[in-house]
Amino acid sequence: MARRTIVDIFIPCFVDQLHPETGMSMVKVLERLGCEVNYNPNQTCCGQPAFNAGFYDEAREVANKFLDDFSNDTSHYIVAPSASCVGMVRNAYQDIFVKSSKLVKYRAMQKKVYELTEFLTDVLKVTEVPGASLPGKATYHDSCSALRECHIKEGPRALLQGVEGLELIEMEDTETCCGFGGTFAVKFESISVAMAEQKVENALATGADYIISTDSSCLMHLNGYIQKQKKPIRTMHIADVLASGW
Repeated sequence: MARRTIVDIFIPCFVDQLHPETGMSMVKVLERLGCEVNYNPNQTCCGQPAFNAGFYDEAREVANKFLDDFSNDTSHYIVAPSASCVGMVRNAYQDIFVKSSKLVKYRAMQKKVYELTEFLTDVLKVTEVPGASLPGKATYHDSCSALRECHIKEGPRALLQGVEGLELIEMEDTETCCGFGGTFAVKFESISVAMAEQKVENALATGADYIISTDSSCLMHLNGYIQKQKKPIRTMHIADVLASGW
């Protein structure tokens, strides 16, 4: 009998605190596709907020904990519903561990870290989740982290095209930032809101019912604008879309 693919899931802060259903959707999808899913309750943050704010010592402390929590078995994949966190672990950790005695241990773990959609398409080699269905029209938002840090573009679109009843329509300037950018949204509020407005208006111009992305942080930012301005469109994480209908 072939060995099942073992996945250790990482649940980002945004998902844990604000959208736990997205984490459950990821588990549902992975198990549907035959994976054995593990969750380490000791896990915390990837360290990105501290790192991006310039608190490198604090970020290193969190990164060391992440390495301890997820490097026990290099035969396991590490999968997260967030390209932002995966980009942090895959890229920024290289700077954190470059002069560390843990560099070799990190390199082994680094090869096993995946964002959910790239794990589905690149590792499991699937572009369709059996039973996934969502009636309506959708447009996809390329998060900066997915596109620029993880080089994810075609995979999510292929998965969405495999969702029964869902029509995928490209919006204008889909690769443009939504304006969240972590602390950018706090430090430069007016610019951030204007960028969200542009993104939402581009999505509305397609006639879409949903804006779908790989990152809850982008979706939270866009949904804040949508709710305040009472725009007729919804945001959905791609994990929740793939878990819909079954």
